[in-house]
Amino acid sequence: MSNIFKGSPYRRPNDVEAGSSRSTHSDDKDHEFSAGPFDITSTKNAPIHRLRRWRQAALVLNASRRFRYTLDLKKEEEKKQILGKIRAHAQAIRAAYLFKQAGERVNGASIPHPTPPGDFAIGPEQLASVTRDHNFSALEEYGGVDGLSELLKTNLEKGIRGDDPDLLKRRNAFGSNTYPRKKGRSFWRFVWEACQDLTLVILMVAAVASLALGIKTEGPKEGWYDGGSIAFAVMLVIVVTAISDYKQSLQFQKLDDEKRNIHLEVVRGGRRVDISIYDIVVGDVVPLNIGDQVPADGILISGHSLAIDESSMTGESDIVHKDAKQPFLMSGCKVADGSGTMLVTGVGINTEWGLLMANLSEDTGEETPLQVRLNGVATFIGFAGLSVAFAVLVVLVARYFTGHTKDPSGRPQFIAGKTSAGDAVDDVIKIITVAVTIVVVAVPEGLPLAVTLTLAYSMKKMMADKALVRRLSACETMGSATTICSDKTGTLTLNQMTVVEAYVGGRKIDPPENSSGLPDTITSLLKEGIAVNANGSVFTPEGGGDMEVSGSPTEKAILYWAIKLGMNFDAVRSGSSIIHVFPFNSEKKRGGVAIRLPDSKVRIHWKGAAEIVLAACAWYLDSNNDGIVAMDEEKVAFFEKAIENMAAASLRCIAIAYRSYESEKVPTNEDLSRWALPEDDLVLLAIVGIKDPCRPGVKDSVQLCQRAGVKVRMLTGDNIKTARAIALECGILQSEEDASEPNLIEGKVFRDLSDSEREDVAEKISVMGRSSPNDKLLLVQALRKRGHVVAVTGDGTNDAPALHEADIGLAMGIQGTEVAKENSDIIILDDNFASVVKVVRWGRSVYANIQKFIQFQLTVNVAALVINVVAAISSGDVPLNAVQLLWVNLIMDTLGALALATEPPTDHLMHRPPVGRRESLITNIMWRNLLIQAIYQVSVLLVLNFQGKKILHLNHESTEHSSKVKNTLIFNAFVLCQLFNEFNARKPDEMNIFKGLGRNYLFIGIVAITVILQVIIVEFLGKFAKTVQLSWKLWLISIAIGVVSWPLAFLAKLIPVPKTPVSKILSRMFCGRKNRSSQPKA
Repeated sequence: MSNIFKGSPYRRPNDVEAGSSRSTHSDDKDHEFSAGPFDITSTKNAPIHRLRRWRQAALVLNASRRFRYTLDLKKEEEKKQILGKIRAHAQAIRAAYLFKQAGERVNGASIPHPTPPGDFAIGPEQLASVTRDHNFSALEEYGGVDGLSELLKTNLEKGIRGDDPDLLKRRNAFGSNTYPRKKGRSFWRFVWEACQDLTLVILMVAAVASLALGIKTEGPKEGWYDGGSIAFAVMLVIVVTAISDYKQSLQFQKLDDEKRNIHLEVVRGGRRVDISIYDIVVGDVVPLNIGDQVPADGILISGHSLAIDESSMTGESDIVHKDAKQPFLMSGCKVADGSGTMLVTGVGINTEWGLLMANLSEDTGEETPLQVRLNGVATFIGFAGLSVAFAVLVVLVARYFTGHTKDPSGRPQFIAGKTSAGDAVDDVIKIITVAVTIVVVAVPEGLPLAVTLTLAYSMKKMMADKALVRRLSACETMGSATTICSDKTGTLTLNQMTVVEAYVGGRKIDPPENSSGLPDTITSLLKEGIAVNANGSVFTPEGGGDMEVSGSPTEKAILYWAIKLGMNFDAVRSGSSIIHVFPFNSEKKRGGVAIRLPDSKVRIHWKGAAEIVLAACAWYLDSNNDGIVAMDEEKVAFFEKAIENMAAASLRCIAIAYRSYESEKVPTNEDLSRWALPEDDLVLLAIVGIKDPCRPGVKDSVQLCQRAGVKVRMLTGDNIKTARAIALECGILQSEEDASEPNLIEGKVFRDLSDSEREDVAEKISVMGRSSPNDKLLLVQALRKRGHVVAVTGDGTNDAPALHEADIGLAMGIQGTEVAKENSDIIILDDNFASVVKVVRWGRSVYANIQKFIQFQLTVNVAALVINVVAAISSGDVPLNAVQLLWVNLIMDTLGALALATEPPTDHLMHRPPVGRRESLITNIMWRNLLIQAIYQVSVLLVLNFQGKKILHLNHESTEHSSKVKNTLIFNAFVLCQLFNEFNARKPDEMNIFKGLGRNYLFIGIVAITVILQVIIVEFLGKFAKTVQLSWKLWLISIAIGVVSWPLAFLAKLIPVPKTPVSKILSRMFCGRKNRSSQPKA
């Protein structure tokens, strides 16, 4: 087996470095050949140079905020250095201990170890000197694992007592299995980062200068308003931004804690108990199976073909086999093969893994494709905004110094030789302030952060829907999924298995637990075969009561059946000794065990897929003559027909067989671990049919996916006929006519095809029976080559390559191994297919919410820029001043993102096809909506700007007051337009913009808060915001201007838009014109 695992193919490499490990097909080719730095359709395995390239291309005014939740490339390099230091430190300690031990030896006798005070005869330092330093001679001095167990007051069979006083003593003596975590960033750190925005820094400098000049010219009582109001507005933006970011960081921290909280089984008081990894104590006995993570440092008690991947700790990718000579197990490593039990000797910070986690506990973030693309959009808008702001600055300064800028009374503001230097500087500062504020509005720093906001919200809600997100990008990628390759057992079915049919002694027994007609020889062999070849266990309470059976659902079903037949699990297992184990293998579909009986005879028991085990049987036990009978063609046909009938009834078919073996042929010592158990010439004991009912509602979930353009494919290790029956029941196969090749195919047939044939067939496959994990990987690769975005479910260690290869790997939370979970992107906590469908809905919701926010923000961008530019160039004044623009920026940035990025998913999302990963972020529908709204807002507000005094009958009032009233109305109407348009943004392509509004309390709350604050700004903060109180008529006019955006949006949705994105149309036009111009003239 070692050659299979050499180099840890199932182990997930560091995502940043894994670019080369991924197959270089499909859209992954864009890593090298894509046109732009922001064109990264998948960041799952993107190389570092690609990630660095888009950062360098982005126009950024506040890097700490813009890149906060993307991968910190500098910290990634630091992490590798820390890891190397800790490994070197551990190796240095081991070398020092060996040197010290050599010096302590006097005449071949070691210096006796001091007995520590307390409840145990050994202390954590002595345990560390044995386990962490792999000190085999010290272990022997303590009497091996048996001696250590006595010192730790542990029974190697039954574990520790496990009551509260016992656990408390152990934690006090040896520590808990936790480690100090680095503190997350404080709220004030987020305030500091928000202050580093270049535009806000410039505004603060302008505010201070304005404050100083104002106080100097107008006195302290009146002169502080201009500078103070800008400073207050800037501080408000900083505080709201910091609060929003701080809450997000707490959410990510909580999810990170959830990811680390692994659950596993330990033996306490003779029974297997499910506990958190944090609750493990020194002295615990822990069963280890393939795919598990070693939860603490320990010593191997017993093992069968146990192979450990220690690459996470040593950096070496070779698999290490563990036995009595190499019994040391390191926390954080993975079980690559085999099984065993371990005695815990070191926990928490007393392990290398604890030291490592304590140093690397802070999560450094991650890329998502939407973040990268939105940085591209933000950069494009930013360049446009900077250009406009610079143009406004030049025009306003030129107009000012040429005397074309008038004050409220109509006189020129600057007269050469007459205007004082202080007044000129003050006026220029105000002009610069307006230009800088335009930049604040124009450069949408919050655009990429809106992705994080909606992802954080989605992740929180997905936890409630039984999905734990391990990789942020998986949320949005799931919205693009075109196919889901699902396991059958536990995902489409309930995983509640019971034996409902049984063939024993060459005939069917009905009911299956009726053993009255079976000879004792057959029942005795059957019970032995089930008990010794089981990875589960049976616990019988001492005071009586129901037996507790643990293990996989299939194991539990067979063990329960054997108990009903009269099996005494402990008595049968103690009646023989296990020589060698071949753990169940998903490739071979069977598992076996060799045992030595009290009379020294050797017997080998096998259990596995019925038709595979049956094919290896040359004999069967006949209940009529109580003897072994040769398997003739008639009997083979009888058993095959039985398997076929059970499979057609959706039953999982398992066969149990055995054979005797010559004791002298059994290998010894090192050869035993490499012994391949004989698997021919078997004697059939029984064939059982296990019922695992379909999950309620799974058919509706499958149909929902199919309507949404997502094809569901079922991959199972079960018999092809069982797979067919379940697929028909679940709706994956629509009818009997569909249940034929290539819709229904066996794994062996698929893997024997050529690459090109596999690609063609993969499109049509709906069900694959008797599939191996490698078949799953081949199918994923074939589908991705065809351009599909593939989601794959998996639970076993061997599923890891497919989970890693897929665009979205979905591991099962209940049945999934730690290796499968580590290689996944999302963990389905309840193993339910309905939860997978919910993840698809959330993925689409993420994309839809981002698009809503983009539409809303771009409308504000376009309208604010056009209004201020046109007004500045034509009249030399801007209707929206710095404080007002900062308030608008707050509405459209942080508050807008909170309101729109947290819309829950709707059924409407599942009535459209998947979102293409190269699909334009700004769709034609969005362009239509935002342009119509922006044109309306610009038109109305510019009319008010130039003709407002006349329309509002303000000509009879003073010039200064009428200008303030007009500008206040423009500001009020502009803000209310954004508020009403926020409702339109909720449903870009639906007529009813109020649908589902009652369920989104956050949206309603933010709109209400914005309205209240707007009233306060206009009516009570006139000195700060340069506004005047408006009459109720002008308030009605403002509201009417805003309300018009609703019917306008309704009518706009009646205008058809072309399916081809505008960007592609423009690109074709540009390329066509370029090609024509480059053609030689005749």
